[in-house]
Amino acid sequence: MSSSKEYLDFVLEQLSGLDEITYRAMMGEYILYYQGKIFGGIYDDRFLVKITKSATEQMPEAKKEIPYDGAKEMLLADEVDNKQFICDLVKNMYNELPEPKKRK
Repeated sequence: MSSSKEYLDFVLEQLSGLDEITYRAMMGEYILYYQGKIFGGIYDDRFLVKITKSATEQMPEAKKEIPYDGAKEMLLADEVDNKQFICDLVKNMYNELPEPKKRK
């Protein structure tokens, strides 16, 4: 199952309090970036974020889910209706995220 553009638009609206949120469509899903770093994505209409110390602290009860076969586990951010919460979540994760890989 792929994700809907409507769900992507909803999540992007919820993240509109942050500067430089971008996305890239990939095989029916969406990879999300904050200031150039990948922090999560939309997979099967689920908002998943990378497992970081701050994300785990902010969402101690979050389920770990696999976005697609062969991928690493991610955290399900199920408080997507809470705009302030998810903006804070992404902002707090930023320094723990790996730098983008340089393209050759």
